[in-house]
Amino acid sequence: LEMNSDLKQQLRELYITGAREVDVQNKKAIIIFVPVPQLRAYQSIQTRLVRELEKKFSGKHVVFIAKRRILPKPTRKTRRANKQKRPRSRTLTAVHDSILEDLVFPAEIVGKRIRIKLDGSRLIKVHLNKTSQTNIEHKVDTFTAVYKKLTGKDVNFEFPEHVL
Repeated sequence: LEMNSDLKQQLRELYITGAREVDVQNKKAIIIFVPVPQLRAYQSIQTRLVRELEKKFSGKHVVFIAKRRILPKPTRKTRRANKQKRPRSRTLTAVHDSILEDLVFPAEIVGKRIRIKLDGSRLIKVHLNKTSQTNIEHKVDTFTAVYKKLTGKDVNFEFPEHVL
């Protein structure tokens, strides 16, 4: 991976916290977890890095996601943990939203709709930026499977024509 000289310099100070393989229909996808403070540095080289890694892993889709912590909701029984208030960035909702943003990274989320079906199940419809459709369209199934695996939520990606 470090054969590419311009990537090598940028990869030197970066490291990963873990990796996981996920089944996507009849293929596999690789999730690479990175530390939250280094996420910006990874995203600056992500398009080239993903291209190289997908070449190396022969067609498996590769996604980078920051390893975030979800702190439990403070209850009346938790006394000792209340030394500090739980930050908004450690709530379940905030972590799931940021996982979704990391997942689709080169693209931009321009809108979200939550559809609650009659049986009570939820479907999140995510509207992605139309300009990045050509780059990402083939990975949409991978994004759906990875998000379902990490959060347990069903998600559907769309590229709307225009947003009001």
